[in-house]
Amino acid sequence: MDLPVACTLTDADLRQRRAGILDSVQRALLDIPSLPDGYMYGFEATSEILSQLARLVDLECQCCAFLTFQITVGAGKPICLEITGPPEAKDVIAGFFGS
Repeated sequence: MDLPVACTLTDADLRQRRAGILDSVQRALLDIPSLPDGYMYGFEATSEILSQLARLVDLECQCCAFLTFQITVGAGKPICLEITGPPEAKDVIAGFFGS
């Protein structure tokens, strides 16, 4: 089933999320390799960041059902958050952290 590429957050809700968890997580961002269907965000490997990323994925799954999220954690490696979706969602994903 194809889901529409549309976030259900209002502009005010998005500003609130950006001022809260998105901006907080963005400060720990290390790199953003491009994937064919999205991006892989690398973050500092801390328990706090892992917890925030899990909360962020939970929130985003509720408003952006067209995206797929995967968190990968490895000893001594950055935490990776892979966000993918249909081809038309790549621009949405590119702006995920407001960059």
